[in-house]
Amino acid sequence: METVILTEELDIMNERIYVDNAGTTMMAPSVIQAMTHAMEDTFGNASTTTFYGRQAKQVLEDSRHYLATTINAQFDDEIVFTSGGTESDNTVIKQVAAARQAEGKHIITTAIEHEAVLRPLADLEQQGFEVTYLPVDENGQINLNDLKAALRDDTILVSIMTVNNEVGSLLPIHEIGAMLADSNAWFHTDAVQAYGAVPIDVQADQIDFLSVSAHKINGPKMMGMLYRRRGRNLPSFVRGGDQELKRRAGTENVPGVVGLATAAKLHFDNFDADVALFQSLKHRLVKGLEAAGVDFEINGHLTDQMAPQTISIWFKGVPNDALLTNLDLDGVIAAAGSACTSGSLDPSHVLVAMFGEDSPRVWETLRFSFGITNTTGEIEHLVATIAKHVARLQHVGDRGQR
Repeated sequence: METVILTEELDIMNERIYVDNAGTTMMAPSVIQAMTHAMEDTFGNASTTTFYGRQAKQVLEDSRHYLATTINAQFDDEIVFTSGGTESDNTVIKQVAAARQAEGKHIITTAIEHEAVLRPLADLEQQGFEVTYLPVDENGQINLNDLKAALRDDTILVSIMTVNNEVGSLLPIHEIGAMLADSNAWFHTDAVQAYGAVPIDVQADQIDFLSVSAHKINGPKMMGMLYRRRGRNLPSFVRGGDQELKRRAGTENVPGVVGLATAAKLHFDNFDADVALFQSLKHRLVKGLEAAGVDFEINGHLTDQMAPQTISIWFKGVPNDALLTNLDLDGVIAAAGSACTSGSLDPSHVLVAMFGEDSPRVWETLRFSFGITNTTGEIEHLVATIAKHVARLQHVGDRGQR
């Protein structure tokens, strides 16, 4: 009996369509295999000088070198391994503030950043720092003139994400880097939703700090990296031993690092094909919904100013919680917004910033985000499932209004 139940559960899982890759991704088989090998054969402490320590250190540094090449870092030691995007963001924000507060206490960000940026900035405001939150338009884009006007002599940090995690807007990172090149401010970008999906060049874009998380690219959770340009010296955020050249204490997670590097290689070796797949899936979804007569609008647009893998859709008159639940019960896994705040009853701060708190979009929007495990064959079923539930829920809403 137990075997039958297990088989049924596996069949159900295989029938599900997972389109919440911005929330997290399934670990790739090659990543699991590489990490398993590292756990079995590379158990040494990379900070020791014994045989097994040297062996672990070699694996660590080989991974660091490869990851540096993926963003065109000039030196391997500019890559610091962390527990993920949240730690990387917090490290930059809090440690830049600590290290440079004598030079100024002004920081610039946007109103649509991830909570891993917004919450440490709120902490700094309680400590006397001043934060300017740049507004965005209905496409989730900042106005560069607003950034230029906000820059001051006492601005010590500008933290602006590369790709927004809820609507997929691609921020003008290259132009921001050029604007900041002659300023006193250091430039940090949260690239968690961009890494592996859009080109990143820390030299060309004049980026000082960049955050990456492995579980967004089919790697392990609780593993990430922080790019820190040489000369941008910060005190260690995690205090303890002298690991990572005294930049991040704690015995290095060698299997996790191997997982991150393997996942990155999986994406960068297939970069163009993956991006083409994501774009194809997104356009098929939109055309399918149009053909099915679904009443919807895209939050943003379909141009190259949006990341290829993410689309945010307003289903008019349909509460997002009801639609999300019904899709889930029918085997479609999507999201109403950021996975980090999905349990909150508050509306999306990103959609509020784009459309205002009174807009129905903030309560009637779902996010669909594609990954390398998705196929074009899934889209027809995805469209049919969405159309079925949108039509029924809109009809219920119409009856309620009467």
